[in-house]
Amino acid sequence: MPNVRKPWKAIQAGATYRLNYHGFAGNLQSQMIVKVVYRAPSTKEFTIVSETGSKLLINRAFHKLLESEKDALNAKNRREGALNELNYEFTLIRFERTPERSCYVLAVRPKVSNQFLYRGTIWVDATDFAVQRIEAEPAKNPSFWAKKSQILQTYIKTGRFWMPSENDTTAMVRFGGNAVLNIDYEDYELNQSPLAAAAIH
Repeated sequence: MPNVRKPWKAIQAGATYRLNYHGFAGNLQSQMIVKVVYRAPSTKEFTIVSETGSKLLINRAFHKLLESEKDALNAKNRREGALNELNYEFTLIRFERTPERSCYVLAVRPKVSNQFLYRGTIWVDATDFAVQRIEAEPAKNPSFWAKKSQILQTYIKTGRFWMPSENDTTAMVRFGGNAVLNIDYEDYELNQSPLAAAAIH
């Protein structure tokens, strides 16, 4: 069990956002590097280290994405987006046994249409009962411009906690073309609270 006299107060990480767009506006690329601090129970702070590439993508996509990540942590959105039986129906597909870590593979179906929910498949670690991997699509399109989106999210165990490792999202643009977003997380520093670790999900 965690040492209650040394709760996690914050989690720090580096994140690199890359976006490639191909469509009616041409071929655009951009990259943003940020430092992220998660503070228990519901605060996420971003410090932008650098921005390169298309200003259109940076202003219209990256900056709005950071605001959306902050909004997802308020109490109402955390409750409505929680991975639990209030928000989802779960169906066990199979059990995968590997030399590294075995897991349960579950189909998840949202009970309501919400931008913070998704439908698809999750891999749950058989020892820690933490999500290892998500392959899904949003229950509700996050933007008018996105006709269809596919999400691949992976997690890595850092200390006692599972943290996001990589996110790959491919979106079909409504008027033609596609956008591919990649987010890589690295350099985690844990300053002891289970609440902060929960908030990162």
